[in-house]
Amino acid sequence: MSGTTSTDPRITAAIEAGRIPKGISIAWLEQSRDKPATGAIIFVTLLTGVFVLCRIASRAFVLRRTGLDDWLALLSLALLIAFVVLDIQSIDIGSGRHYDYIIYVLTPEEVNRSEIVDFAAHIVYTVALLICRVSGLTFYHRICSIHRGFRLAIQVLMGVLVAGFLPQLFLIIFHCTPVTGLWPYTQTNNWQEGVEDYECLPWGLVYSVNSAVSLFCDFLLFGIPLAMIRMLDLPRKRRLQLACILLPGVLVTCISIARLVLVIEGQWNKDMSWTYNALLAVEVSEIGATLISLSIPGIKPMWDKYIRRRGHDSSSGGRSRSGHSTKGGGTKGTSITLNNLSLRPQHLNKLGSTSDCTYNDTKSRNRDNDDDDGTASTEGIMVRVDFDLTTESETNSQYRRSKAIEAQVV
Repeated sequence: MSGTTSTDPRITAAIEAGRIPKGISIAWLEQSRDKPATGAIIFVTLLTGVFVLCRIASRAFVLRRTGLDDWLALLSLALLIAFVVLDIQSIDIGSGRHYDYIIYVLTPEEVNRSEIVDFAAHIVYTVALLICRVSGLTFYHRICSIHRGFRLAIQVLMGVLVAGFLPQLFLIIFHCTPVTGLWPYTQTNNWQEGVEDYECLPWGLVYSVNSAVSLFCDFLLFGIPLAMIRMLDLPRKRRLQLACILLPGVLVTCISIARLVLVIEGQWNKDMSWTYNALLAVEVSEIGATLISLSIPGIKPMWDKYIRRRGHDSSSGGRSRSGHSTKGGGTKGTSITLNNLSLRPQHLNKLGSTSDCTYNDTKSRNRDNDDDDGTASTEGIMVRVDFDLTTESETNSQYRRSKAIEAQVV
């Protein structure tokens, strides 16, 4: 062992106690990724908080209505913060240092505490991901439930999410017999005290299964907007604009793949604990990216009002809800909200009846279901979406062809 002093008081204490064997250098034990991991975790959490709070503010104060999906997103943010607090505790204990650091430097009490904190953190993580995804499903139901196929897909996916969540949760809770918050290390000559009292599943096996299930759920969840965009009869430019708003969830699936890779590497790598900090940062990013991607559409009205300076009532230059000028001085169709979405012809026969597909929002119906001339719109089925798109002008014939489904974008 090279050197006899260290800037880490725990390493110094381990040296004085004679716990560090020959051949393990102090420089090796002092290597740390704690600060970069903590910084990344805090940054992602703050960024996620900004997006979610802006979403709530946009929905509550600009649109003057909120939905279940918004409050589920806020609950997910609270769970994310709880998960981050536990992660930082785990990092401070030393769970992300080299495996030799955990074996020879940490005391038995610190090792046990690190395992209990990790156990609690990943229960919170699993619940937070479920709430995020349920929030996403609720959002998708709000914007595309008029289509029977989508409605059925959302219901089936809800069942799949719950069916995937339960084994994920149970694998963590019942990873050992008897049940314990500890997760004893067994890879190196059973060095941890009390390991003989438990029969446990390998940490990597449990987390690999959970990560694979999570990745599968992400593919299904973010496949819904992709299918919706494919089914809508839109020009290429509008399709691209809508995709930019609805499909940032692709990033979430990439993060889920990264988590699976890190779990596999951490379990079967000799220096297994060295990837732990990176894994925590990726898990925080997974929750954060899910919340951000689901919050982008809700932020669009605030962006239009305060950044682009397009007020809710003045954004059309005096045009009606159909996107055409109705008052003198307006420019016909120069900036049209997405009022005329129609499904591709092959999908029209899958629509449910209008009476079965009304949007259950009394305030929204009272405020928005009347045209500018005071008459109720009878053309098509109303879908509530919380963003708008600036597009090319559209002719009256295109508007009439879209009576199969009318989507108001506020």
